Amino acid sequence: MTRYPRNLLGYGASPPDAQWPQGARIAVSLVLNYEEGGENSILHGDAASEAFLSDIAGAVPWPGQRHWNMESLYDYGARAGFWRLHRLFTGRGLPVTVYGVATALARSPEQVAAMQSAGWEIASHGLKWIDHRDMPEEQERAAITGAIRLHTEVTGSRPTGWYTGRCSVNTVRLTAEQGFDWISDVYDDDLPYWIKAGARDQLVIPYTLEANDMRFATAPGYIDGEQFFRYLKDSFDVLYAEGAAGAAKMFSIGLHCRLIGRPGKIAGLQRFLDYAQGHDAVWFPRRIDIARHWAATHPPGRRERPSLMDRAAFVARFGGVFEHSPWVAERAFALELGPAHDSATGLHNALCRVFRSAPAGDRLGVLTAHPDLAGKLAQAKRLTADSSREQASAGLDALTDAERETFQRLNAAYVARNGFPFIIAVRDHTKESILAAFEARLANDRDTEFATACAQVERIAALRLKDMLP
Repeated sequence: MTRYPRNLLGYGASPPDAQWPQGARIAVSLVLNYEEGGENSILHGDAASEAFLSDIAGAVPWPGQRHWNMESLYDYGARAGFWRLHRLFTGRGLPVTVYGVATALARSPEQVAAMQSAGWEIASHGLKWIDHRDMPEEQERAAITGAIRLHTEVTGSRPTGWYTGRCSVNTVRLTAEQGFDWISDVYDDDLPYWIKAGARDQLVIPYTLEANDMRFATAPGYIDGEQFFRYLKDSFDVLYAEGAAGAAKMFSIGLHCRLIGRPGKIAGLQRFLDYAQGHDAVWFPRRIDIARHWAATHPPGRRERPSLMDRAAFVARFGGVFEHSPWVAERAFALELGPAHDSATGLHNALCRVFRSAPAGDRLGVLTAHPDLAGKLAQAKRLTADSSREQASAGLDALTDAERETFQRLNAAYVARNGFPFIIAVRDHTKESILAAFEARLANDRDTEFATACAQVERIAALRLKDMLP
C-alpha cells in the first residue's frame, strides 16, 4: 500500500462561490515582504553573505565575508523602498499584509511603527530570511517558535499568519501546528482552502511567485515596470471576468521593498493600482480579512476520505460497490491512493482499474454475482440493499404478472446464451427501455455482451459511489 500526499484535484470543476464582501468580483491581496536585516550575513551569524533576490546579476554567497554591495542593496529596501511604498499605499488607502522576517522587524522599529500606524497586518516570514530546505525538523520547529516569540516582542502581538518562502518539505505541517489564522507556503490555487492539521483545521491562503516583483531579479523576468504592469493587468482582467461570471477568485501580488521600491519599477505598480482601482467590485483585503471571511462563509467541514482509511474500514465501506465482490476494494486499497481518490469519480477510477486488470475469470465472477432483474432473489427479498433500491427505481419491484413472466423468459434466454445474468444500470432507464435493451442485446455474441456487461457493472459502481461520496 502506498499513499500519494499531493492533492492534484483541489476544488476541481466546481470551485465554491467566494462570496466576497459587497459582491466583489475579485480580492486583490497586496503582500509586502520585509526581509531587510534578516537575510544571510556573517553579521547575523551565518556562514556566508546573501545571494538571493537582488539587483546583482549572478550573485553568489561570499563565505566568511560581508558582501558590501549586497548589504547596501538590501539596505535600500529598508531606507528608501519601504517608505516609497508606504506613501503609495497609505496615500491610496490600500491595506497591506506584511510578510515580516522577525529579525528584520527587530532591526527596523521605525518601519514597524509605520506599518502599525497604517493598520497593516504584520504576518510572520520566519525568524531569518534563509533557506530551510535542509534544516532538520526539530531545528525548523525551534526556528518557528523563536520567530513567534520575537515577532510578539517586537510588534506587541502574536502573528496572525505565516509564510516562510524558502521552506522545507516540513514547513506547512510545522506551521499548521501553531494555530495561525492562515498559512501561505503554497502556490496551488486561486482560492483559500482548508487542510487537516491533527485535531484542527488549518486555512491555507495560496501565494504567488509569478505575479511577484521577484521576477525583476530572476530569469525569465521583468525588465521594466511596464512589463510588470502588463502582467498584473492581464491577471486581473482574467480573474475579474471570472468573478463577473460568478466564480470570484483571489489575486495575490508579491512585493519586496528593495525591488519594487526602486523608482523605475514602482511606476508599473502605480499604473496597475490606477487601473484596478478604476474598476467597481474590487476588494483590497489584508490576508487576515480573507481568512476571517473564508472561515465565516466557508467553514471547514470534515468528511470521510477513502485514502485515509485503514484496510478494514475501506473494505467494509466500499466492498459492496461491485456486487458481492469485496476483492475489488481489497486490491484497490493497495494502489497509490491520495486526495484525488477521495471523491466518487476518483475512487471509481481506482476500483475500475482493479476490475479492468483482473483476470477474465475474476470479472466473470463479478458478473455472476449480480442478480437477475426481477428474478427469484428479488421476489424472495434477498437482494442487497443497493440492488433492491436500484431495481425499485425502475419499477421492477411492482411488475404485473405478464411483465414478470417476460423478464423471467428473457433472463433464462440470456443466461443460457452467455453464462451470466443480464446486467444494466437500471437507474439510467425506465422499465420500458430496460426491456428494449434486453431484447436488443440478446442478439449479441458473448464477447460483445461480456464487454457490455462489464461496462454496465462499472456504471452501477459509479452511481453507488455518488451516493456515498461527493
